[in-house]
Amino acid sequence: MNRPEHTFTNEDIRLERRLPSYWRVTFDMPPVNIFGPRHLPLLSDIITAIETDPQLKVVVFDSAVDGFFITHYDFLAPLEDSQRVPPGPTGLQALPDMLVRLSRAPVVSIAAIRGRATGVGSELALASDMRFASREKAILSQWEVGAGLVPGGGPMARLPRLIGRGRALEVLLGADDIHGDLAERYGYVNRSVPDAELDGFVEALAMRIASFDKDAIAETKRLVDVASLPPDLEIKPEWDAFLASLGRPASRGRIAALMARGFHRAGDVESRLGFHVGQIGD
Repeated sequence: MNRPEHTFTNEDIRLERRLPSYWRVTFDMPPVNIFGPRHLPLLSDIITAIETDPQLKVVVFDSAVDGFFITHYDFLAPLEDSQRVPPGPTGLQALPDMLVRLSRAPVVSIAAIRGRATGVGSELALASDMRFASREKAILSQWEVGAGLVPGGGPMARLPRLIGRGRALEVLLGADDIHGDLAERYGYVNRSVPDAELDGFVEALAMRIASFDKDAIAETKRLVDVASLPPDLEIKPEWDAFLASLGRPASRGRIAALMARGFHRAGDVESRLGFHVGQIGD
C-alpha cells in the first residue's frame, strides 16, 4: 500500500486517503470525544468530499481517543451556536443533513466502534451503512431521554427499521448502555468482534469492497436504500424536538445534576453514562 495521503487535517477530525478508493475519518477530540457545533462544518466538508469524489468507494469512521468513539453533543456550547448553523443541502438542519447525506452517498460507510458511541456517536453509526463493534470495549446508547432530552440525529426513524419497534423503544426509553454482544444480538451493529480482531476485520472488509467496481457498489446501495432508508420527513422533526427539549426545566435540571457528578469531564460519569442517568431521580 502506498504511504497514506492526508487530504484533510484538523486537530479534531482527520481524513486520511489510504487509497484513492478507501478513506478513513478519525475523531480525535480528547478526553472523551464530545461533538459540538464547531465540528458541524468540519464534518459537513468531509461528507461533501465523500459524496463527490469520483474514485472513492468506501470510508471507515473510527476514533483515536481510548474508550470513546463519539460520546454526545456539547452541552457547554451556547445554544445559539447550534441554532445559527445554516441548514444543509437537503434542507435539514446541519447534523441530520450530513447524516442523511452520508446514508445516501454512492460510497460504502463503515463505523468501527471501539469505546462509547453515545448520542451523536450512535447516530453517526446508525447513519453509516455498516457497524462493527469491539466485543469488549464498544458501548452504544441513546441516553437522551434519561436527561429529559429528545434525541436529535435520526435514531427514532432509523432504529426501528434496524432492530424493530420494541427493541428500539427499549434502547431509546431505557437510555441505558448497550454493550457489544447485545448490540449484535439486537441488530444495532452488524457484528461484535473480539477487540484484538476489530481493526484487521474492518480493514480487510474495506479493502475488499474498495477492489470492486464503483458503479456496481453505488447502484446496489441505491436500491437497498429505496427499501430501507427513512424519508426526510421522518428525520426533520427530531432535531427540532432536541433543540426544544434543551430549554425545558426538566432537562436543565437533569443536565445540571449530571454536571455536578462530573458530566463533560473524563471520569466515571462519561464512562458509565447509562448508570448515572438512572441515578439522578425525578
